[in-house]
Amino acid sequence: MKLEKVTAKPARRYHDACGAAHGLDLIGERWALLVVRELMLGPRRFGDLRKDLHGISANVLTQRLEGLEASGVVRRRRLPPPASVQVYELTDWGREIEPVFIVLGRWAARSPSHDPTLPISAVSIMLSFKTMFDPARAGEAAMVVGFVFDETDFRVEIAQGRLEARRGEIKDADVVLVTHPQAVAAAVYGKAPLNALEAQGDWVVRGDARVFERFVDFFHLPEKAVLEASP
Repeated sequence: MKLEKVTAKPARRYHDACGAAHGLDLIGERWALLVVRELMLGPRRFGDLRKDLHGISANVLTQRLEGLEASGVVRRRRLPPPASVQVYELTDWGREIEPVFIVLGRWAARSPSHDPTLPISAVSIMLSFKTMFDPARAGEAAMVVGFVFDETDFRVEIAQGRLEARRGEIKDADVVLVTHPQAVAAAVYGKAPLNALEAQGDWVVRGDARVFERFVDFFHLPEKAVLEASP
């Protein structure tokens, strides 16, 4: 079978000295920022990226990865044996965009047209915890909550009014949810009853479910912005 060559279109540039304009030169192409999002918690394989970016084609994903690599935001490397697979990851400089991403996410969540019931990836839900965490509500709480999505483990650790979310070991977690991101979004942001979600088969709880019930109260979507009518 003859393979079709992927031809990247020349990237559009703003030709503007403003730092924000140059930032859009780097990550402003459609899908580029979401590719960065999916790499925020560590290296990913091409197939994993495509699976979690609903609607992206293989050609477009290839073009975006190549563009981000050329800009110094992303790099490729091969994992050591026994994995021996090629992965993509953010460079140290590329990872510095995380605070911008979190501010953008909180700002956009105030849009009256934002729909939190749409599909969400595992990395997205983890980053949303960083975005929507309320230290005042958490107070002196200390807990480790584990999530298992498609056999990938994520841990969220809260201590001293701070939250850390990452892929990693969850053996020490106070509670572990074997579930999918959409169900977590429904519980945390939709405040869906936890026993109802469990009865529907959306997750299995291992450990102290009361810890997760307390965890849910630390996250609330911001109030919607009031849109002003044009004069």
